Amino acid sequence: MSKRKAVIRTVLRLLLVVLVVLVLGGFWVMSKNVKAMNHCVDAVLTELNKQYKVTPVDVGDYKAMKIMGPAKFHVEQYQMEELGNVSVMRVNMGIMQMATVVITPRDKNMPLLSADYMYILGNRKCYMEFYDVVEEKDESYQKLLGDLAQVIKKYEHLENIEVTPAWYEHLLTVTAYKGGKTKADADLEGMLVDSIKVYLEHAKALPLLTEEEKAKKKLITMEYTDGLIAKGGISTDVFKKKLGEEETKKFFDKVFFGTEAQ
Repeated sequence: MSKRKAVIRTVLRLLLVVLVVLVLGGFWVMSKNVKAMNHCVDAVLTELNKQYKVTPVDVGDYKAMKIMGPAKFHVEQYQMEELGNVSVMRVNMGIMQMATVVITPRDKNMPLLSADYMYILGNRKCYMEFYDVVEEKDESYQKLLGDLAQVIKKYEHLENIEVTPAWYEHLLTVTAYKGGKTKADADLEGMLVDSIKVYLEHAKALPLLTEEEKAKKKLITMEYTDGLIAKGGISTDVFKKKLGEEETKKFFDKVFFGTEAQ
């Protein structure tokens, strides 16, 4: 009997050691992922500040939102002079970290940018999309899209991710759905930052829209953002389930897309 107890104690000690190793390993991976996520977002914000005057906006109660369990979605909003609204959202859910960057142009004839970066243990996923929310698809606009496509081509070595068709497919112009392991972090970050560099360079060369043109652009943009509320989307459905349609629309209009932001 004493030998049996000794064996049981040994097994329990081994299990405890394995458990401790797994927990410590999990914390190490989470810490590494959070660092990679923040580095990517900070690199984007640094680039925006290099080329434009970017002013933080107080988002009030939206600053830390509980949407999925106990995890908080940390929300930031900025107004970019001569362009429009910028929103950033980061969340750490332990086994997964996610960052979203959205640029909603208001003052120039530019596409809307939405980028989602996910860090799932040792795996990465990136969804980068430029939405056609402009009325005048002139030569300058087409040149921008062509130059953005060339940026994405530089990163064609990254793993492609299959995506499910969505109702807003007709609005998509240049897109990148890429993935990989931790070694892909630098390239995934570079793809977004390089795209934003090209995006902002083109924006600087464009004239400001008139008030009438801004009003038309806002309507086109809201057809998309309101469509997300009415027709759904992967992220939108999560918000609607927790906040309800009315509060989700308020968050979208005031902060996330900032169509009602001053």
